[in-house]
Amino acid sequence: MNQVTGRPEYNWEKFATPESFEKMKKDKIEASRKWNANYRKMGVNRRNIIKTLEEAGAAGILSSNWAGGFGANRIFSAGTKTIPNIDLRLEDYSMLYRMVKSGAGPEIRVVSTSKDLGVVPTFNALAEIRGVEKPDEYVILSAHFDSWDGATGATDNGTGTIVMMETMRILKAIYPNPKRTILVGHWGFEEGGLNGSRAFVEDFPEIVDNTQALFNQDNGTGRVVNISGQGFLNSYEYVSKWLLPVPGEIKKHIKTDFPGMPGGGGSDYASFVAAGVPAFSLSSLDWSYRDYTWHTNIDTYDKIIFDDVRSNVILTAILTYMASEDESKASREKRIMPVSPRTGKQAIWPRKRAPKRKATDN
Repeated sequence: MNQVTGRPEYNWEKFATPESFEKMKKDKIEASRKWNANYRKMGVNRRNIIKTLEEAGAAGILSSNWAGGFGANRIFSAGTKTIPNIDLRLEDYSMLYRMVKSGAGPEIRVVSTSKDLGVVPTFNALAEIRGVEKPDEYVILSAHFDSWDGATGATDNGTGTIVMMETMRILKAIYPNPKRTILVGHWGFEEGGLNGSRAFVEDFPEIVDNTQALFNQDNGTGRVVNISGQGFLNSYEYVSKWLLPVPGEIKKHIKTDFPGMPGGGGSDYASFVAAGVPAFSLSSLDWSYRDYTWHTNIDTYDKIIFDDVRSNVILTAILTYMASEDESKASREKRIMPVSPRTGKQAIWPRKRAPKRKATDN
């Protein structure tokens, strides 16, 4: 769709007259209505349009997925098998759109150094500090790193990876003999359906069955502001206890929700929640993550807020230490699931899903 504006709505709201702002929003709605009507006429949708174009003989595809922020385009998989699908930034795409519409007949030349390497393996990177009293019980630190396609993946999930690596460095230096084994997992292919973490859950049931807790950090560079009990009935008791020594200047920003609802997806902690593990998402402040850095061409090092990352390291190190030292095994008792207002039926706990082991797996 040709975008009405390249300015985010918050920018319009701040500077435009109320009349101009409302007109822009109506224009966007009307453009979207017409665009969706064209899809219906073609008999395709956003999921299969790429496949349809490739099968129809396209030599290549130019696409543009504006993220809604200044200069930010969202980058995902190409969706093609043998031809290139190249993302154009908003104004480059809009300029071509205007030239075609005006009858100028633009020609473009594409130079790409990308290569299709076919099916390649993806890996998990694991490390541990072995426990001395309960070596067969585990506290797991969790992150991933997979959205570098458009830029360098600094906030998805480079910052989460930094947090877990630095937490392990600190613990190794000042807590080298933990009660329980501390394991860090940097999971591969998270965007492929939590594939790396689901594979770990399937391959190491003895670790999963004996995991005290898992702490996962994913959504951007911001300081942690929310921790949910993920549906575990007694999570208030032990998570609150583990949070007690966290400095007030860090803890004051964090809201908790107990027992909460189990996460069914979104990041790797969900693979463990489905297996009944007390696995917690250390959910962070937005810092315009969705508009600017989540899977975009500008998710780069300069967007990292290191004060917030440092705060998250301190929080994670303390939670890990407390969970490791806890005399009690964290309860896995699940809450009674509520009735869904959408379906009118009782919600069910997320089920474990098998990972993709080969390219032909669904």
